[in-house]
Amino acid sequence: MSKKITFANLLTLIRIACIPLIVVIFFSSLEYSRPLASFIFILAAITDWLDGWVAREYNQISKLGTFLDPVADKLIVCVSLVLIVQNDPTIINTVTAMIIIGREITISALREWMAEIGERNQLSVIGYAKFKTVLQMFGLAFMLYKESVVGLPIYVVGQIFLISAAALTLWTMIIYMVKAWPSIQEN
Repeated sequence: MSKKITFANLLTLIRIACIPLIVVIFFSSLEYSRPLASFIFILAAITDWLDGWVAREYNQISKLGTFLDPVADKLIVCVSLVLIVQNDPTIINTVTAMIIIGREITISALREWMAEIGERNQLSVIGYAKFKTVLQMFGLAFMLYKESVVGLPIYVVGQIFLISAAALTLWTMIIYMVKAWPSIQEN
């Protein structure tokens, strides 16, 4: 028996579908390819908030959505980081990307392991992680955009946001590891 895809899950699937579109536009020869790629990234980031709200507000929380939503988030962030590092392979961009991607892999693996031992609830999302996500999304959107706006160096502002997000990424990883440490020691 198959279940219908909920609207919340459809929004998550749209976010995933935006990823190849962002890549193609980013590398295209269109005059405004970078701002357009950034615009699509922003729309996709909005679906991240919207799908969660729809799922909670309209009782559309599902196992598929619970799995797919964080996967979509990690995919769009990691692909965007790779695009930025490929286009501007500075040490600061590379290290920032390594920190963010490394943390995502580490915490995803830790959450999976904690779920296997029945302790998944020990690693619920914390406020710092939500703020980190906001900084990260703005930073990535600005860096994808790249062009200055009314003299404001959007790319540099994005870099500052992304570096701040990387610092919070390390901090939240430490918090999650400390929370998980008793379970790690027991197993």
